[in-house]
Amino acid sequence: MAASTLLEKVLSLQDKFQSLQEQLSSPEAMADMNKFVQLNKDYKQLEPIIKAGLDYKKLLDNIASAKDILMNEKDEDLRAMAREEIGELEPQIPGIEENLKLMLLPSDPDDNKNAMVEIRGGTGGDEAAIFAGDLFRMYQHFAESRGWKLEISEQAPGTSGGFKMIVFKLSSSTEGVYGIMKYESGVHRVQRVPQTETQGRIQTSAASVAVFPEAGEFDVDLKWDDIRLDLFCSSGPGGQGVNTTYSAVRLTHIPTGLVVQCQEERSQLKNKDRAFEELRTRLYNLEHQKYLDEIASKRKTMVSTGDRSAKIRTYNYPQGRVTDHRIGWSMYNLPVFMDGDIQECIDQLQIAENAERLKEAGE
Repeated sequence: MAASTLLEKVLSLQDKFQSLQEQLSSPEAMADMNKFVQLNKDYKQLEPIIKAGLDYKKLLDNIASAKDILMNEKDEDLRAMAREEIGELEPQIPGIEENLKLMLLPSDPDDNKNAMVEIRGGTGGDEAAIFAGDLFRMYQHFAESRGWKLEISEQAPGTSGGFKMIVFKLSSSTEGVYGIMKYESGVHRVQRVPQTETQGRIQTSAASVAVFPEAGEFDVDLKWDDIRLDLFCSSGPGGQGVNTTYSAVRLTHIPTGLVVQCQEERSQLKNKDRAFEELRTRLYNLEHQKYLDEIASKRKTMVSTGDRSAKIRTYNYPQGRVTDHRIGWSMYNLPVFMDGDIQECIDQLQIAENAERLKEAGE
């Protein structure tokens, strides 16, 4: 894409950006919360693009001014300064243009949302549940390293440790969690000698990870009239008070049959609020899945898609290796990876996805 065309695309968005600024301060937007939320979301998406575009224009203008000096100025000192400036600025152009092209591509509308994560032990019995627990701790440490908040809404412990199933929310006030965690959806396979194995044989087990974008208050029109509420005694840890009061909550969405429950809090009200958030998110995900399926039909690497039956990663303990099968990436420091240092893998997945998105845009 030529520089002039790229710049025109960015600057053509300025009118829309200014219009959004005006609408956000209008009484009409203030009176309609749904409209205000959408306008604010559109504004925040455009703001970094406009800033990057203006910086790009300034760079091109500075280069053009320096070239004009070279052509028309006779003073050798000024010409030397112009040559030096051109030598410093021109190498910056390819990287800035690549970044702008990516920013102009339609983004996943849910990247800026918080994330709901569900981990389930799969093939492998007790070892699969133990591995599901290992994955949970990996994400827990990763969340801590980024300053995210983690809230468990439901869990079913394994008989020998770990979890048969665990559901938790990851949230941040400064960055989109789903846009980072979406790459973790799929089947994770582990190869190691299980704790329950007495003869030292290597076993292959698996756990599935599902990552959903958290639905906002205005994303789904969820009414209490469509929900059946059941209360029961919690069965998890927390002492006698938890097990003898009806603090646990189960919500059933009557039109779809979706069921969620929460028993992690002592307060029935808090459990009810968390369960309602999760139900809204799962309903939203039914529509979001259609979007993911459309991506899956276009991208060979299956990066960030919702194909949760696909084997995406293998954790090989005898070799100390973790391999992501979507991009053929491997790391030979498995203990560090399992301790939450997964950012390099996510970075490589994002690079692969961006390359595919640029290719799609050029076709």
